[in-house]
Amino acid sequence: MKFLVILFSFSISLIASEKPNIVFIFADDMSIDATGLHGIYNCKTPNLDKLAKSGVSFTRAYNMGAWSGAVCAASRAMLNSGTFVNHAKVAIKKKPHWSEYMKQAGYETYMTGKWHVPGAPRFDVVKDERGGMPNGSGYNRPKSLDDYKNGWKPWDKSRGGFWEGGTHWSEVVANNSIDFIERAKNVNKPFFMYIAFNATHDPRQAPKEFIDMYPLEDMDVPKNFLANYPYDTEIGCDPKRLRDERLMPTPRTDFAVKVHRQEYFALATHMDQQIGRILKAIELSGKADNTYIIFTADHGLAVGNHGLVGKQSMYEHSMRVPFFIAGPKMKKGSVFETPIYLQDIMPTTLELAGVEKPEYVDFKSLMGLIRGDRKTQYDLIYGKYIDFQRMVLDGDYKLIFYPKINVYRLFNIKKDRLEMNDLIMNPEYKEKTKILKEKLEQLMQEMGDDN
Repeated sequence: MKFLVILFSFSISLIASEKPNIVFIFADDMSIDATGLHGIYNCKTPNLDKLAKSGVSFTRAYNMGAWSGAVCAASRAMLNSGTFVNHAKVAIKKKPHWSEYMKQAGYETYMTGKWHVPGAPRFDVVKDERGGMPNGSGYNRPKSLDDYKNGWKPWDKSRGGFWEGGTHWSEVVANNSIDFIERAKNVNKPFFMYIAFNATHDPRQAPKEFIDMYPLEDMDVPKNFLANYPYDTEIGCDPKRLRDERLMPTPRTDFAVKVHRQEYFALATHMDQQIGRILKAIELSGKADNTYIIFTADHGLAVGNHGLVGKQSMYEHSMRVPFFIAGPKMKKGSVFETPIYLQDIMPTTLELAGVEKPEYVDFKSLMGLIRGDRKTQYDLIYGKYIDFQRMVLDGDYKLIFYPKINVYRLFNIKKDRLEMNDLIMNPEYKEKTKILKEKLEQLMQEMGDDN
């Protein structure tokens, strides 16, 4: 009998050890444009570029939206509950979390960094859990060159923020992650790591050498720059009231946009360096061949696009994020252009871990796409922001709706990536607009969209 118990225990251990390790790396407020590989601007992210090339990248990964200005809270609630935006506010409190399913599958679960989800993180090990954002942001800046020279500085540690505690928070996240990997390499048990950076959220603070990588004279102002977005107040992006929009002076100026993008890219590059350290630790651990590494962000960010600063819009810069998966079953250099939701990673990892997807989970595993079993993940992509904005994406066409003022905007995002050419008044698109309006109305009903 004792022999049978030992044999059974050995079998369970063997099964567990055969499961792949999963490392999920999550950024905050990071648009796809803040990467070197798929971005259109000169943001340097060599480690993320290398990760993307070593596996699969999805170039049209979207966040579904939010029920408040804290878009990251809704995004993370969807991610950890697996439910769509109109269900997640309740589900995140009442349903098991992503980490709990991984634990049930035999994984040791680990979390460090930003949480921003109701309740305590449900992981075996939690290290330096952070709140929604660091304090220390400078608002309404820079108003002038003198204000820039003499005012708030991203490397000034006395301002707190990412420097609170003496070590930059991105470095703390990397240090914690490396410590766990060092310990896990000697344990015969699969691990699930949830590594959540606060970068590239404001305050966009980084060491001075990273700021110096982006001289202001070399910074580009987005081609779709506006001094003010024409409907900013009506769509919930009032530059005098919404926190994100108050970071930059209004009317927006070329100079202010360059400064903010300088700091945004510098923080992204600094985070990329820390991610490189984590990837190196995985490589040295001896576990890399049986480890999936995923990188994405909770939503994008405007930082000057369309005269906006934050993430509270239905434009590509605020909804679309980088999304990479590297690992044993991922074909190196594969690129998928079909639209997905970033939260699809939750059921994807459940499938990789051999866990049956719970019936209430709305998002879909990406493995069918990756294996080639299907070509499309969703027929339509849906977006919402409180009761101010709605969106439907159908192939190359995006219809945006502002319910408060009954305004529609129509873009062909394949031909017009920066969404500068509104087609809504073009008579050639009258029938297309009619069809998309009907699809949006139907999609809202399917999504349980009642606010």
